[in-house]
Amino acid sequence: MSAPLLSTKLNIPLPRGRQVSRLELVAEINASLDRKLTLVSAPAGFGKTTLVSEWSRQADRAVTWFSVDRGDNDVVRFLSYLIAALQCIETGFGSEGLEMLDGTLTPSLQKVLVFLINEIDDLLPPSVLVLDDYHLVDNREVHEAVEYLLENLPGNLHLIISTRADPPWSIARLRVSNQMTEIRVEDLRFDSPQVDEFLNQVMGLNLSTDQVTDLDRRTEGWAAGLQMAALSMRGRVDVDDFIQSFAGSHRFVLDYLIEEVLNQQTRQVQEFLLRTSILERLSAALCDAVC
Repeated sequence: MSAPLLSTKLNIPLPRGRQVSRLELVAEINASLDRKLTLVSAPAGFGKTTLVSEWSRQADRAVTWFSVDRGDNDVVRFLSYLIAALQCIETGFGSEGLEMLDGTLTPSLQKVLVFLINEIDDLLPPSVLVLDDYHLVDNREVHEAVEYLLENLPGNLHLIISTRADPPWSIARLRVSNQMTEIRVEDLRFDSPQVDEFLNQVMGLNLSTDQVTDLDRRTEGWAAGLQMAALSMRGRVDVDDFIQSFAGSHRFVLDYLIEEVLNQQTRQVQEFLLRTSILERLSAALCDAVC
């Protein structure tokens, strides 16, 4: 008997208070729905999940959500959650597929995927499946399963993948065949009016134009950086001094980078970063020598 599935992994994230609306990016996702894939790819803190959840609240077709975690690197568990997500759209979807995955004599992965793709084509209305935090997948079988699904995806299902790193698929082929829309760091950065809106309207800081411009320059439109700066400035009288000193060494930024970036790396990558952190400039030969 397979382990029970956590239903909250299938919930679309709720908005957390007032946000800066990303109308242009929402429109871009809407325009991409006749393709197979929308890839939202950027490092931590650029508002990927926030953007996709904002889009989902105004979507004119059925949307279902699967928040991926490291435990989903088992292909049977991953496909079980994927089926459960699609069952949120069509209740009877994938019941036979789940029996196949839960059977003592597990059929080939491709056989299960063919069955599911045929059911998507036969049963689902025009729909969108969101795979959030897909960068947490590092299992080759899971990547191959999703790639096979994408290659054979029926026209009634669109896939949105939110990730910190591009999946190891034939991204170039999807790009050349015009089957993918890409939303990346440069698209997700707040522009100057959005920085002003976030700091002064969302966070209620009442900063001058020069102060907003300086923070925009220092954070380069990074939403998480702006959030941490805004939280640090509340109640301060030395706002100008704080802005001038705000950098990656600020304790809120350090805590975030350690928890959301460094701690997510493999032990080998962490060891490499530690050993090479003494260097002011990096090159492959120098890093090899230090390590």
